Amino acid sequence: MKKLRDVHDWDLEELRQYPLKTKLLEITEAIDDGATEIDVVLNRTLALQRNWKGVYDEVCAMRAVCGDRAHLKTILAVGELGSYENVYAASMVCMLAGADFIKTSTGKESVNATLPVSLVMARAIQDFNDVYGIKVGFKPAGGLRTAQDAVEYSALILNYLGSEWVQPELLRFGASSLLGSVESRLYSLTHDGMPPLPGCLDYL
Repeated sequence: MKKLRDVHDWDLEELRQYPLKTKLLEITEAIDDGATEIDVVLNRTLALQRNWKGVYDEVCAMRAVCGDRAHLKTILAVGELGSYENVYAASMVCMLAGADFIKTSTGKESVNATLPVSLVMARAIQDFNDVYGIKVGFKPAGGLRTAQDAVEYSALILNYLGSEWVQPELLRFGASSLLGSVESRLYSLTHDGMPPLPGCLDYL
């Protein structure tokens, strides 16, 4: 019985580790193929259990695989973390483990980036920088559709973290529909408020 129980426990441990092993393999293959930035999704189960050591260990393992060859962006999936406290803790743990960017969501969750949750993440980034002197980037994703959205998030980061963060190395937006809105707004500003003709932005 002792022998059978040991085998069973080993199998369960292997099953638990399999997703992480798969992620590490995928990261290695992506970097070998030339990727310089890697997006990984936080282990939601560990986060909801508040098993922060488990989260830390997983992100550390992925950071180690990236090494100096690729930047690591950790996606928190904030809409599934249940509380602002969990969002703050997840942000801090990921940064402690070596994340170069923390990202709100994949853009496919039921709740994506919001200004309140972004403020929580910005606070974590500020606290981390105050203690360790390391600047970590921020990327809101999902729900950003207009130029006004981009302005609001930029203003939040500018007011909370300072002008150093309002640059591509530290602030990015995950929004597939945002570019068209920004282009349209820029066109309007440079052409006396006239809306662009259909298709004309394709040539700008």
